[in-house]
Amino acid sequence: MLSPEMLRDDFPIFSSSINDNSLIYLDSGATSQKPKQVIDRLNQFYSQENANVHRGIHFLSENATRNYEEARVKLANYLNAKSNEIVWTKGATESINLIAHGLSHLLTSADSVAISALEHHANIVPWQQACEKTGANLIILPINELGILDLAQAKILLEKYQPKILALSHASNALGNIQPIAELIQYIKPYNTISVIDGAQGFLHLRPDIKQIECDFYVLSAHKALGPTGLGAFYGRYELLCQMPVYQTGGEMIKHVSFEKTTFALPPGKFEAGTPNISAVIAFATALDYLQQLEHQKVQQYEQSLFQYLVSELQRIDGIKLYGDLKNNIGTLSFNYKEEHPFDIATLLDQFGVAVRSGHHCTQPLMQCLQVTGTVRVSLAFYNNKNDLDLFINALNSTISMLE
Repeated sequence: MLSPEMLRDDFPIFSSSINDNSLIYLDSGATSQKPKQVIDRLNQFYSQENANVHRGIHFLSENATRNYEEARVKLANYLNAKSNEIVWTKGATESINLIAHGLSHLLTSADSVAISALEHHANIVPWQQACEKTGANLIILPINELGILDLAQAKILLEKYQPKILALSHASNALGNIQPIAELIQYIKPYNTISVIDGAQGFLHLRPDIKQIECDFYVLSAHKALGPTGLGAFYGRYELLCQMPVYQTGGEMIKHVSFEKTTFALPPGKFEAGTPNISAVIAFATALDYLQQLEHQKVQQYEQSLFQYLVSELQRIDGIKLYGDLKNNIGTLSFNYKEEHPFDIATLLDQFGVAVRSGHHCTQPLMQCLQVTGTVRVSLAFYNNKNDLDLFINALNSTISMLE
């Protein structure tokens, strides 16, 4: 069986205290904590291996290049994809912007782009911009009053508009809902719709398999999956990567430059201009090694047991309202207490060492649909335990007492 206590020991931050209380970290949706193996790998690179990649024939450069490209292979294997279909970026946000820029040339005023009402701003605004630029229509797949995708209505809209692009989160960052992406991707196959999946939240918890999902693009963020900040990546179907124009120009991504003309490298190189975040890529490979060693099914079962315990404990508190899908969820729960402002609750919880997120979670349109200004969000990961949740519930009850 999975031993969370043993895994928790790998994360140095849990020896910290906040306001003279033990840290209760319930904000993994914002960023995951890092195991010491990843931290040590960063330190090792900068203290013993630091060099640029793809530019030198000396030992350090060749070693850095080898480790950098081996990380690409590891991520490809983790996703069940090919290494030449993995592009490094500075984050999931840049990945979506790059993809939206690259697919805009396929859009006309006769086309549509479909997204859901659950999306993060990073999976709304780039498509809004693409539609404004091309005249394409932005279609919003609706949700119900709890914030769950209305699958029947979504299919009706997809059949009606037959969008050129469907951009959908694997899991909601605000509510934790796991989206029926595989079902919807199969549904849109007859329309030749290009599917773009935002996996920023789903990657850590759901272990995506590209061949099973059959999406055209899958976006992820390293820092939400035990890796360093400032790094993201995406899978892109190679045929589409070849068709997409470059996003940034400069060094590294070229094939040949003259004053008359420049030609560009093949994917993924043509999308990786300049010196990359080498240390983060190499340390992310260590994070992937760490995740590979875990039994994914047991990790999921453990996270779900924590989530269901959290749901049951919150439902005991009179005045708490829960949002989202409480059965099909990655372990992220949004709630409000009566008319109290989420910021006030989060601020008081912090006095007890409890770290949660409050606000609109970069999902203002979703909050408008739910008719709230924001929520308190608890987002779990496998390094949490039942004691964390008991201390959170105690702190929440004390917070409520102070507010009333």
